[in-house]
Amino acid sequence: MHPLILYGVPFSQPVRAVMWLLLLKKMPFDLVLTNPGSKGDNGSRHPAFLAKNLAGTIPCLEERETGFTLGEAHAIMTYLARTHGWEDVYPSAPKAQARIDAYLHYHHRNLREASVGLVAPAIRKDLNIPDVVQQGARKTLSAALTAIDQSSLAEHAYLCGDSVTLADLAAYVEIGQLQPQFTNVFDFSPYRNVQRWLTRMQQVAGHDAVHVVLAELGDISQAAPDMDQIRAANIKALQALKSTMSSL
Repeated sequence: MHPLILYGVPFSQPVRAVMWLLLLKKMPFDLVLTNPGSKGDNGSRHPAFLAKNLAGTIPCLEERETGFTLGEAHAIMTYLARTHGWEDVYPSAPKAQARIDAYLHYHHRNLREASVGLVAPAIRKDLNIPDVVQQGARKTLSAALTAIDQSSLAEHAYLCGDSVTLADLAAYVEIGQLQPQFTNVFDFSPYRNVQRWLTRMQQVAGHDAVHVVLAELGDISQAAPDMDQIRAANIKALQALKSTMSSL
């Protein structure tokens, strides 16, 4: 079997989710650095990329053997789990699968707001995200964290039960990036169950390799990295990923 191709950059949360799943399941893949929003040769708005993913977003998966391409991280993750029989992270039992699907749908306008309200404004000053949007995103994120802290994580070790699923991978790359050892832009002290879950997730195979880019950038709570630093961190992460892949 030829390695899959994954287009994107490690700094992207959805890209990290797919990378983590592939590493966890020891599925060979090549990461092709693709700049989001760029029309350049390696950009997600270049005609060659748009032919693979009309939405022009990352990540995008490509199967070398069939030519099949697919965008959207959650669609990619569920597709891979179904086609490869990864029932440990995405059970075939309808009700168990439905709970994971429910979280993946919920994610987009809830925990995903961690990027809109906290990370994007600190990293991309050029986006000029209005304060009202940032405050709304923070409020939504806090409500979502309260919900999972007092419900699923109060009853189980992970979001959909007592083992890691696709829901946890998708959630952690968004929430986990806010921790002190990474961007350090959020206080988790009110969320004890979330804190315990974050610690458990750090022990899941592939965690460190997937989060090299954040470890390289470090604390952004006081000063934002420039584009050269972000680019260098992505390259360092790609090198670490290749090293990890070679040992699988």
